[in-house]
Amino acid sequence: MGSDSKELLGIEPLELRFPFETKKQISCSMQLTNRTDDYIGFKVKTTSPKKYCVRPNSGIVPPRSTSDVIVSMQAQKEAPPDMQCKDKFLVQSVIVAEGTSAKDITGDMFTKGSGNVVNEVKLRVVYVPPPKPPSPVREGSEEGSSPRHSLSDGSNLNYQEMQTRESDDPPSLAAVKAQKDQEGFTSETSALISKLTEERNSAIQQNNKLRQELDLVRRDLSKQNGGFSFAVVAAIALLGILLGFIMKR
Repeated sequence: MGSDSKELLGIEPLELRFPFETKKQISCSMQLTNRTDDYIGFKVKTTSPKKYCVRPNSGIVPPRSTSDVIVSMQAQKEAPPDMQCKDKFLVQSVIVAEGTSAKDITGDMFTKGSGNVVNEVKLRVVYVPPPKPPSPVREGSEEGSSPRHSLSDGSNLNYQEMQTRESDDPPSLAAVKAQKDQEGFTSETSALISKLTEERNSAIQQNNKLRQELDLVRRDLSKQNGGFSFAVVAAIALLGILLGFIMKR
């Protein structure tokens, strides 16, 4: 049992390499190859289940076929020191009966008490920094090491089953509706602002027009050498009241 037993699934690659960027979800893929004549059930676990999403995290690989698995790392706020990652993945596999479906795969099938011969392959995670000019620093010792050898002390690691979270799924209808409602609210606000702006401009135009009319009345009165008549005084007072009302708006 374990990685030293006969391999049921060939796994490529044995290192999950993520081109790391902060605040961005990053994905990589691995291939599970069944070179046997049996149906193989598999389950993927990780030491950091809240950090990753695996699709599918369990399933069936038919005889002489290959299945692709996508591993997505949630957006990280900052890079780890020296770009080193201690996260590990574990791919468990067992022989299942023909006709077994992916829905039939349970965690109990991969336990010691199940009576099944469980094959386990451990994978490590490697962060690849963004492209930059060639560096004299060599990574030969790191790249040349055997992934399995580097995981020889991983027997005590706490591998957990992957959980599907709402944040991993495509935007829900509720989220899309909320976004549309927000866009609609923004449009209504813009329309209201435009309407108030038009009313303000109209009031300013009316105010200017009344000022011009008041100036004309004053000019006409200045040309007359006589006193102010009651009608003229009343007209000026009315214009003043209207002007004050418009200014308050």
